Amino acid sequence: MGARAKAIMPLAIVVGVLSFLWSEFALNFTFHWAADAELVPGNFHFVIWAAFIAAGLFFAAGGDNAAATKIIVASIFGTVAALITMAVAPEIAAVPDFWGIALMVGIMAFVLVMVLVAGDWYYVAGTFPAFAATFAQWQVTGLDNWVPEGASQPYGWVFLSVLASMVAGVIFLGLLAAKITAAITPKPAAAEA
Repeated sequence: MGARAKAIMPLAIVVGVLSFLWSEFALNFTFHWAADAELVPGNFHFVIWAAFIAAGLFFAAGGDNAAATKIIVASIFGTVAALITMAVAPEIAAVPDFWGIALMVGIMAFVLVMVLVAGDWYYVAGTFPAFAATFAQWQVTGLDNWVPEGASQPYGWVFLSVLASMVAGVIFLGLLAAKITAAITPKPAAAEA
């Protein structure tokens, strides 16, 4: 095995194991435990793919504690922008007119970029995937609040489910993976003086 493969192997193993554990947990939560409204609210789900988006963003942003903070903040901004879109767009134009949704998407994209004036702490590259993940979940669950009686997940729960999943992805698939990998990766031998 080459030096590059040896260096990557610990991270690959950790990410593989944590991905299995996350998938098993998220799928069981959504299709078994959340289905029992006595255990958790029936409209809350962990969105398995949103967590993987957040984990990818975590590693793209540097894969450290600062990256975790950046992506959690970006996830909040992006999902809140989508929440505003889901709440306001149907008031502008209802079914079958998409222009109200399109207008709100344009406005929220403008706002997400303009927040850059607040400083370098704001990671705009992370806000758009969070917005997109929330919007996608809204779309696949019936566009609640826009399509009358068409929703399987109310839009407020879409927002909360995606935000929680993205935070879980940053912490569990990103930060935990990085910390475990650092702990198990053999350290290079110290050079002799």
